[in-house]
Amino acid sequence: MQINLKHKNVIVTGASRGIGKAIAELLVDCGARVALQYNKNKNSAEKVQKTLGPKAHLYQCDFSDGLDISSFFNKVIKDFKKIDVIVNNAGVAIKSDPEKDDVAWIDDWLQTMDINLNAIGLLSKKAIQHFRIVGGGIIINISSRAAFRGDSKDYMAYAASKAGLVGLTRSIARAYGKDGIKAFLVAPGFVRTSMAQEFIDEYGEEYAIRDLALDRMTEPKDIAQFVAFLASGLADHATGGTFDVNAGSYVH
Repeated sequence: MQINLKHKNVIVTGASRGIGKAIAELLVDCGARVALQYNKNKNSAEKVQKTLGPKAHLYQCDFSDGLDISSFFNKVIKDFKKIDVIVNNAGVAIKSDPEKDDVAWIDDWLQTMDINLNAIGLLSKKAIQHFRIVGGGIIINISSRAAFRGDSKDYMAYAASKAGLVGLTRSIARAYGKDGIKAFLVAPGFVRTSMAQEFIDEYGEEYAIRDLALDRMTEPKDIAQFVAFLASGLADHATGGTFDVNAGSYVH
């Protein structure tokens, strides 16, 4: 089935590489007009925009700055007039050994929460306000299997931040369904991206895939295909749902 997203305006955060890049590429291929958010990877973001052509528009935003987030969202609305879908994909995974001194460890914790949870909370608030005006919309939050099964000691903040998205997404779905607002959670496992490469380099690919039920590591395109389906509106009655896309490494 070909997903048709013509006449849909979509925000994709963290769109300069990895999962966000794959999502943006597929959404444009399905006919959507996409706002591509990036922070520091300007060269990569410009390459993505150039490849995708006139349906893709670049926006720089620092997700550790609440005022910058508000300004970013307002600018997209000014340019696009209407947004139908927001895909909250941007995130960080900061390796932080609990044996660090307290100040360094809490800095890692707070930075993780700012980008992975607080920014998405604010963007969701802004999206809800907009969607209530225009008659509805879809919020898709990219979480992680770590929200459910936990993670290693070095990534406790990452797991906690992604778990926070579960309560946020379900609350939006329950509170705003009658306003035409749907909210979904996609929970990937280990995905072959540049962000995951450090882990692969350290432990080896065999270690990364040994608990998978399938015979290959999840690729960004696997996440993108599911996001496009949710963005189409064909799954609206699954609002509030969590969808595991992790090659069977965690099933709940």
